[in-house]
Amino acid sequence: MAREFTTVGVVGLGTMGSGIAEVLARHGIGVVGVEVDEEGASRARAAIEKSTRRAVDGGKMEEADRDALLARITVGSDLDAVAGCPLVIEAVPERLDLKVSIFRSLNDLLPEDAILGTNTSALSVTELSVATGRPQRVVGTHFFNPAPVQPFIEVVRTVVTEQSVVDDVVALAERLGKQPVVCGDKAGFIANALLFGYLNHAVSMLDGKYATREDIDAAMVYGCGYPMGPLALLDLIGLDTAYEILETMYQQSGDRLHSPVPLLKHMVAAGLTGRKVGAGFYTYEAPGSSTVVDDALTPARSGESGSVRELSTVGVVGSGTMATGIVEVFAKSGYETVVVARTDEKAAAAKAKVEKSLNRAVSKGRMDETTRDEILGRITTAGARDALADVDLVVEAIAEELSIKQELFADLDRICRPGAILATTTSSLPVIECAAATSRPGDVIGMHFFNPAPIMRLVEVVTTVSTDAEVARTVRDLCVRTKKVAVTCSDRAGFIVNALLFPYLNDAVAMLDAHYATIDDIDTAMKVGCSLPMGPFTLLDVVGLDVSLAIQQTLYSEFRAPGWKPAPLLEHLVTAGYLGRKTGRGFKDYSA
Repeated sequence: MAREFTTVGVVGLGTMGSGIAEVLARHGIGVVGVEVDEEGASRARAAIEKSTRRAVDGGKMEEADRDALLARITVGSDLDAVAGCPLVIEAVPERLDLKVSIFRSLNDLLPEDAILGTNTSALSVTELSVATGRPQRVVGTHFFNPAPVQPFIEVVRTVVTEQSVVDDVVALAERLGKQPVVCGDKAGFIANALLFGYLNHAVSMLDGKYATREDIDAAMVYGCGYPMGPLALLDLIGLDTAYEILETMYQQSGDRLHSPVPLLKHMVAAGLTGRKVGAGFYTYEAPGSSTVVDDALTPARSGESGSVRELSTVGVVGSGTMATGIVEVFAKSGYETVVVARTDEKAAAAKAKVEKSLNRAVSKGRMDETTRDEILGRITTAGARDALADVDLVVEAIAEELSIKQELFADLDRICRPGAILATTTSSLPVIECAAATSRPGDVIGMHFFNPAPIMRLVEVVTTVSTDAEVARTVRDLCVRTKKVAVTCSDRAGFIVNALLFPYLNDAVAMLDAHYATIDDIDTAMKVGCSLPMGPFTLLDVVGLDVSLAIQQTLYSEFRAPGWKPAPLLEHLVTAGYLGRKTGRGFKDYSA
């Protein structure tokens, strides 16, 4: 049976330590807090008082409960105060020498059966444990910031941690209302090991001037539903903290993908460490503020200068889910839309799918019948490509096979009027290969919509080395008119979203393949710990493992980064026909 702790010591009362102290006291546990000096202790006490005052003012806590909570917490600067605690959690800065020194002192102070916990996010728990005479009673207790709010904790066991210690800490986490996951002592544990590779790659995109900071962040917010973009998140975490975590992970793993991008190091050296100082990748209203203010890199709010082409009639080639979604987007936005499929019947069926979607909106009260009929009246169908002869823009949404797309673009080049824009919705194929099949490469561009197109707001506008600037401006203007968020990038495998998303998913598969953690624990870590819409394995099963593998193979083929080679487990599941939800089985079983 797990121990029930009545008193817990917390050493180090900065942002994390004071948060841990507060969450312990919220759940009836006495807390003995220790800071480096009395001034630090006073700051910590004030921080807890301020946090709990906000809770009362926000109606989340009663005044009497706040008084009782504060009465459970004692704060001082004498480490001896924790001598009688059965569990002590250290939350001091991420310096190995400092943590080792504290652990040695605690080892001499505490009873033999006491547990030592460390809130480290990246350092080796094993290295800390061997600094004591009780390595079997040392465990990682990695809370997430802000600790009173984030419902997640990683419980990190070493090769010698006693099972009873793990059980005791897991029971405590559950008592605190947290969702604990148990993992081994590996650089970054679960969440940081997956998160920081993704963040580091986003910095490399910016460093290489592949896309702007705004477009990189918007791509992940609107394309993946993330709560914030990677660069904004780095500003929140602190660029110095991120650099230290990446450097520690790289020293332990040797994975080049965790080697901090030089830009990150340079910004830290320049003191641009994020929100806490008022400047990082973005500039903020004041140190500690979350309000972004304009700076020299902020795009002009008045829109782009330069001419755009007049668009009134658009064509969509294809009859699948993506094609019909794009048709709906254009027709809703007032554009006369021509749908072309391989036969008249398939084209008519595509329009029928749009009508079905609109009927759902009517039945739910989001649209009236008159509006529906007006939208449908803008859609015409055809089974022959010649119907596209007079349109101003064509968007193809056919099979993701280069030879098929090239044949289509060569035919569109023959059919479409001079000045018509030819766009592809490809998610991974080179746009320039489609452009090269025409005699008008300057008029060819990528418009990567996300599924379902009527709902997802993001469009990646992909320019090749040949795309005319006027064409790019016109397509971005079209996105605005169709109420989409356009992000611009050049023609490179994965564009922004897939290039950031799929290496992270591949890392998760490799982590599972190494038996480091379970599917459910990895999914929980990323969904609950990092506030992502879904865990990596749930997402892979939704996307389809065959589609995911094809995208990862394309990325690896272009970038040749060793860490991006498709994980063997992913390849094996695809070979076995376990492709995700669509087949009833992928990483998870959906047959029940």
